[in-house]
Amino acid sequence: MNLSAPKMTGSAPRPQIRQLDEAAINRIAAGEVVERPASAVKELVENALDSGASRITVDVADGGKTLIRVTDDGCGMAGDDLPLALSRHATSKIDGSDLLNIRSFGFRGEALPSLGAVGRLTITSRAHGHEAATITVAGGRMAPVKPAALTRGTVIELRDLFFATPARLKFLRSDRAESQAITDVIRRLAMAEPTVGFTLRDVTGGAEGRVIFRADPTGGDFFDALHARLAVVLGADFVANALKIDVERDGMRLSGYAALPTYSRGSSVQQFVFVNGRPVLDRMLLGALRVAYFDFLSRDRHPAAVLNLIVDPERVDVNVHPAKAEVRFREPEAARSLIITGLRTALSGAGHRASSTVADATLAAFRPEPASAPRIYQMDRPSQPSLSRAFAFQAPLPTPGFAEAPSARAEAPAPEPEAIHRPLGAARAQIHENYIIAQTETGLVIVDQHAAHERLVYERLKRQMAETGIPAQALLIPEIVDLSATDATCLLDHAETLARMGLVLEPFGGGAIAVRETPAILGTVNATALIHDILDELADQGDSLLVQARIEAVLSRMACHGSVRSGRQMRAEEMNALLREMEATPHSGQCNHGRPTYVELKLADIERLFGRR
Repeated sequence: MNLSAPKMTGSAPRPQIRQLDEAAINRIAAGEVVERPASAVKELVENALDSGASRITVDVADGGKTLIRVTDDGCGMAGDDLPLALSRHATSKIDGSDLLNIRSFGFRGEALPSLGAVGRLTITSRAHGHEAATITVAGGRMAPVKPAALTRGTVIELRDLFFATPARLKFLRSDRAESQAITDVIRRLAMAEPTVGFTLRDVTGGAEGRVIFRADPTGGDFFDALHARLAVVLGADFVANALKIDVERDGMRLSGYAALPTYSRGSSVQQFVFVNGRPVLDRMLLGALRVAYFDFLSRDRHPAAVLNLIVDPERVDVNVHPAKAEVRFREPEAARSLIITGLRTALSGAGHRASSTVADATLAAFRPEPASAPRIYQMDRPSQPSLSRAFAFQAPLPTPGFAEAPSARAEAPAPEPEAIHRPLGAARAQIHENYIIAQTETGLVIVDQHAAHERLVYERLKRQMAETGIPAQALLIPEIVDLSATDATCLLDHAETLARMGLVLEPFGGGAIAVRETPAILGTVNATALIHDILDELADQGDSLLVQARIEAVLSRMACHGSVRSGRQMRAEEMNALLREMEATPHSGQCNHGRPTYVELKLADIERLFGRR
């Protein structure tokens, strides 16, 4: 079967250049702007935000396929503006003189005419000092403006999306999947604008419908408002384990919240990056987030964070793609460096802190299986005299030849008096030759002695390597690796970074490169395989941490062998010394793979386990 285009012969007619009509142009533009119902919701809600709305309500039916209605209390439009709003490249956001100083969500003037070209669109709006008016456009055909009844703001109703391009309907997913995509869009915009109220309802079947998502406006400063909004969008667990991020450098500012490494996720679903409040899916920024957590998580775990990079609009280009989800930075390395250093500084400041969800999971594991009948307690907490009498009554009778019954209680040597007031408390016991039990003012701490000491040794080795550098071993005969010219150029662009890791590369003519030095700590290295793995990572992530990962894997193994082994009995002073070093060492709350090194249980939670509360 010949799938190639037919060749033009001398006798064949010459193809004629035609000017497409406005309807066809709008349908083509809609293919770029409106991919699915969630895309339409995004464009309409962003328009509502640009209008200064403080509350936005979105109603959808059948996953947005049959109805999308967006209601806002923004500035509205006058009747004379409605036909112009449905014209392509007509916008109130910019005047066209400066495309590098964009401070609004929308600016292209394509969304409304694109939606009107592929669906049945009705706009009802009222501006201050004007009467309300409405206009309808279906499949690109516009009806005249008519008077309407509306108190303020704008209501945009889109029905039968893609009825004018039915082929697009075949590519839509199930109603549930499309509804979930719309919810994700609203959640992202709700995090971008924490002072604006959002409501999303499913009105399939008519009536009032069902509220899918609701976030009321929050007050206070930016961080207070964002903190309250994240509690609604991402849950109380995230905000309880999140670190405040607020750093500024080189005219850029990074703000938001990032979770502790022990609050890692199995996928990247809780990674949200914004640029000047605009939700973006930027590979470089997400890669920088990954780099910042690189040393604290295994490669199958993902950090959770909500970050907003604030930069002068003239230093970032948002006019890259019609969907406006991609951006380009004038100084990409400055933006990347700010994210990495800002997050690492915050993580270091967290010290030995670990996620509170670890304790919740521990308590859940302690809870017994529910009995067939509820437990009945005769008393909440007996008095001390009652306890003494009960213990005396239950004590075994004295054995002949002994003055008293032998005691079953063993006490560790008395710790330093002030140790119990320290964050990790005072060591009281060691169980199973691996777990240290420490008492704090408000509860107890269980420490995995091997995992904790492994992290401490690992941090010491990293400090030593940072001070002395990574020794490189020169190859007796440089290894020549043949690559394509594109791959060689890509690799040599990162040569300086790789050299700091002990991997020294040089061009060798054409597409070949010469590997002259490799990190000494790695021993014998298959340089060709290593180079190809690095190239794969560069193509996938935009940067490569492979060499660093291998070096730190060796350091981790060295730390494992040099740390306190499981099964070793420790004296009280050794256990307390370990606790004090953990308190003084950053990142000691998690092991080298991101798992917790200790669990803290509050006394109130322990008492609740035993039905005392």
